[in-house]
Amino acid sequence: MPKAAEPPVTILLVDDHALFRESVARLLATEPGFHVIAHCDSIEEALAVLQKTHLDIVLLDFDLGQRDGGEFMRLARQQGFSGKVLVVTAGVQKEQAADLIRNGISGIFMKHDSAALLIEGVRDVLAGKVWFDRELLQKALSGAGDRQESNAERFTERERQVLSGVFEGLANKEIAERIGASESSVKATLQQLFSKTGVRTRSQLVRIALEQYKGQL
Repeated sequence: MPKAAEPPVTILLVDDHALFRESVARLLATEPGFHVIAHCDSIEEALAVLQKTHLDIVLLDFDLGQRDGGEFMRLARQQGFSGKVLVVTAGVQKEQAADLIRNGISGIFMKHDSAALLIEGVRDVLAGKVWFDRELLQKALSGAGDRQESNAERFTERERQVLSGVFEGLANKEIAERIGASESSVKATLQQLFSKTGVRTRSQLVRIALEQYKGQL
């Protein structure tokens, strides 16, 4: 029997700038396997879409006029949304980035980057990777505030190396090449990190590292 076609990836755009929002919607519509369910200019409209439609990923602007992406994240999670979120923004402060990470985003994409890079970022996030500018992530970490680590297990040097690669959105093979280890060794270390931090995904790992292991990074 012929293999069944993969269902399309369902996408919601949330941005209060109509020209940018509509341009991105047209761009994504040309990508094989992508289906833009809706594009909204307000949190209320976006939350209404989430209530009635399954979505794989939300592309979320941070600055939404009188409101912001952080508020959307809190309300969407309260509503039970568990899909992936890639913030697409012209700029975000380190404290805002830290708050977004704590609320479960999978990455932050800067609007000054190229359309091709946006497609790559969306596909990476859908594949379970994270997408963060290294400099922005370091600023978010520096502004996260001190947390007690007395009950936290210490990261080994190899775990810190692998975690650094995760922060940069690298695949296991790319991390292995960087640190001079086998891909299976990187997978094993990643599982150790998941076990040590009590998480199951890369984006959760970034969030918990930001919250509880800042002093070890």
